[in-house]
Amino acid sequence: MFENLGDRLQSALNKIKGYGRITADNIGEVTREIRLALLEADVNYKVVKEFINNVKEKALGEEVKKSLKPGEVFVKIVKDELVELLGKEAEPLVVVKPMTVLMMVGLQGSGKTTTTGKLALLLRKKYGLKPLMVACDVYRPAAIDQLKQLGKELNIEVYSEGKGNPVEIAKNAVVYAKENGYNYVLIDTAGRLHIDEELMGELQDINKEVDPNEILLVLDSMMGQDAVNVITGFDEVLPITGAVLTKLDGDTKGGAALSIRHLTNIPIKFIGVSEKMDGLEPFYPERMANRILDMGDLMGMLEKAESVINEDEALKTAQRLQKGKFDLEDFLSQLNQIKKLGPLENLIKLIPGAKKMGLNNVNIDPKQMAHIEAIILSMTPLERKNPDILKSSRKRRIASGCGRSVEEVNKLLKQFDQMKVMMKQMKNGNFKMPF
Repeated sequence: MFENLGDRLQSALNKIKGYGRITADNIGEVTREIRLALLEADVNYKVVKEFINNVKEKALGEEVKKSLKPGEVFVKIVKDELVELLGKEAEPLVVVKPMTVLMMVGLQGSGKTTTTGKLALLLRKKYGLKPLMVACDVYRPAAIDQLKQLGKELNIEVYSEGKGNPVEIAKNAVVYAKENGYNYVLIDTAGRLHIDEELMGELQDINKEVDPNEILLVLDSMMGQDAVNVITGFDEVLPITGAVLTKLDGDTKGGAALSIRHLTNIPIKFIGVSEKMDGLEPFYPERMANRILDMGDLMGMLEKAESVINEDEALKTAQRLQKGKFDLEDFLSQLNQIKKLGPLENLIKLIPGAKKMGLNNVNIDPKQMAHIEAIILSMTPLERKNPDILKSSRKRRIASGCGRSVEEVNKLLKQFDQMKVMMKQMKNGNFKMPF
């Protein structure tokens, strides 16, 4: 996400980092490049003009003149202005007791139904809530079936009355949720290819009947500046409380994210970062600004790890490491934990300075991890616990059993030995970074 914008901004900012002082003349070229980068990212021109004016005003202020490293202060000014554009602070999802009602609205094709499933999963995993999804899109072919299929995959109940009246379905679903102990209701409403009176009238009726605590507008991030017009159209007839930007992982521009809050005052609450059901993240303006400027997102990495890694297993492995008993069984366990994090290249991009180190274009073949897993699983439990007993005949049997070569078996064992040495050094406090 934001690849083109990030590259252009970083290129512009690198020119100014070495300046001994900042003047109106020497920041002229840099601000021109920043302006072009934002416009090419499809950011609204009024937003771009205000952004550049604010950067110039602050960059030529007394704070920068007195600074020993004015170039670094300029970078901070740009980052702070990006955070301002994106909304300053994260806007949390509304959660009220004993039950919250949320209404999903948006145009057809924005990813509304899939986002309903993703959000329901997030509510259960992150907040420990018991969600109920409600099928109120009775017009689009297979919309109800799609939501039911998502519910089956996620083990989350879907309330449906078939092709009935959406207003009555929503009202009945809220009653059903209260009677059956659900504490978060997500109503998936119908969309259209464009905003029309029929669509808005129906949404207004549902809103009036169930009085939702939250109304989220789902937007395809790749629609660019049109997203502002869609928000305005919905916000004129419904009390929109937040937006969800879908398909942000495929949007190299990011203009919608940088224009929405500033022009509409509607906060972005979630972003879609992958097609997988766990690919929905809360939106944090400062973290997103850091990602755009290649400053990383270590908190994002940590939260991702915490959401998938089994704490008990991690503790057991740490204890075995301290005792020097780390074996291939433990290695396999760690491998399975890593696989849950999703594509590793996406995680690597969150490391500060990933682009400078050339890590943003790293491609990790998932087959390699599958081959390692196959080799270890071809070993007997005794061999996994005591890899030192693996001699030629055993290695040939293992290679034959998993369809890999003896050379690959040897390579894995060598890497495992190197990892054990490194872990021992870390335990003893003698580890040095290899660069």
